[in-house]
Amino acid sequence: MVRDNVRELRSRGPESEKITINLGHVDLGQIDLLVEEGFYSNRTDFIRTAIRNQIERHAEVVRKAVTRQSLDLGLRTLTRDELEATRAAGEQLELRVLGLLTIAPDVPAKLARATVASITVLGTLHASAEVKDALADRIH
Repeated sequence: MVRDNVRELRSRGPESEKITINLGHVDLGQIDLLVEEGFYSNRTDFIRTAIRNQIERHAEVVRKAVTRQSLDLGLRTLTRDELEATRAAGEQLELRVLGLLTIAPDVPAKLARATVASITVLGTLHASAEVKDALADRIH
């Protein structure tokens, strides 16, 4: 049953980003052995756990670097309204994000070009192909 009063507030994007890595045969075999022995549910579980352990091990270094580099940590979304207000104020944004930066799909490339001076993303940038092309020389 579909209700008239139910609407999606925002579309859900992917919760993670896919990466590819190359491992040596022996390393891969050892991972498979640990999975077979029940320490991990699968290869991905092992790799995620290893990555999280390394990030936790270096948490203090990351915290200091985020502060030193003035990075926005986590999820940052740029809306059309925010960029139009930035343009109206005669300003430009210098964006520095550790995590996910999303430029809303309704942001025209011309508006993005007029309002974004630079983008540094340590993580993932989600934007339309047109916006990415318009900002290509400003993405570091």
